[in-house]
Amino acid sequence: MRKAPDINRLADELNAWQDERGSHPSRLEQWLRLVTERGASDMLLVAGVQPSIRVDGKITTLPEGPLDGPEIEDAVLPALPEAIARRYRDGAPADASLRVPALGRFRINLHRERGRAAAAIRALPSRPPALSELGLPPSVEQLTKLPYGLVLIGGPTGSGKSTTLAALVDVINRRDPKHIVTIEDPIEYEHPHQQSVIEQVEVGLDIEDFPTALRSTLRQAPDVLVIGEMRDPETMQIALAAGETGHLVLSTIHTNDVASTVARIADSFPLERQATIRQELSMALAAVFTQSLLPRVGGGRVPAAELLMVGYGARQHIRKNQVQHLHQEITISRRHGSFTYEESLARLVHQGLLERREAIARTAHTEELEGLLRKAAACSAKR
Repeated sequence: MRKAPDINRLADELNAWQDERGSHPSRLEQWLRLVTERGASDMLLVAGVQPSIRVDGKITTLPEGPLDGPEIEDAVLPALPEAIARRYRDGAPADASLRVPALGRFRINLHRERGRAAAAIRALPSRPPALSELGLPPSVEQLTKLPYGLVLIGGPTGSGKSTTLAALVDVINRRDPKHIVTIEDPIEYEHPHQQSVIEQVEVGLDIEDFPTALRSTLRQAPDVLVIGEMRDPETMQIALAAGETGHLVLSTIHTNDVASTVARIADSFPLERQATIRQELSMALAAVFTQSLLPRVGGGRVPAAELLMVGYGARQHIRKNQVQHLHQEITISRRHGSFTYEESLARLVHQGLLERREAIARTAHTEELEGLLRKAAACSAKR
């Protein structure tokens, strides 16, 4: 468990670091150093308020005055590649990855809110995470063994989707002689070549946009195609076609559960096309995995998740737009590795990682969860 940031020490640490360097670091370097030292996941720079960092999901402000828009631009713009900085000056949000010696890598999103500059900065680990480190059920690894099809990883912002995606890629990379191509905006985790050959394409730097990158990548004979995020209908359409024609396609999407993930894909298209898209999705989809991060007993956060391995029944529900039946389909397909969010919550409570009341507050199927908790308690009592 990390201790909460001691605000009184932050400014002293900055001064000490300046003395050690013998020179004055840039303002952005000062901030990023605090992100690293405090084990923060994010830094938020918003005009009108103090800079802040997020540690274990909680926001803490830094000991300096409120920022204004020009200050944020002056600190962040010089660190961006020129092509990305130009995108911001032209009025669009700018995403880039940044490497700072002795501090590590960071993802920067520079954007505008209420006409003023703002930035969200995320610390990126120095290596891809091992799947075993994430606290997910072991059956999640089976996603790396699928021969083809579309695998969607859903969850709200900050739920660890990209981390799980990188961990799955790392498993394949260590185990299989494959050709893996990732398309990201920006690149978050750098994967070294191991058993696989990996190409990592950064949108905005290596290529113009996701659809262009996808069309180009499919001519490069990839075995595994990794799409950082399903952002637009054209990207979704190409990904569906790739999953249906022999490629394993892994991607993330901003959703909360299996049913909303499936619905989100079809609903992204015009109404007159949705029936066709559901048909294509029912054929291409191999699995849907969703996760969220919940407050861990003792501090930190712990993942809760659900997994649907798509079979005949799920395909029929998707085709008929009956996504409300997919929760039941998860329970039916447990023998194939599927598990419900409620099973994940019950496991965490039983392991002492999640408070019972927190688990009950998070479920949409209270009776199912309470039954699982009673069953787990009864099994423990017999031992």
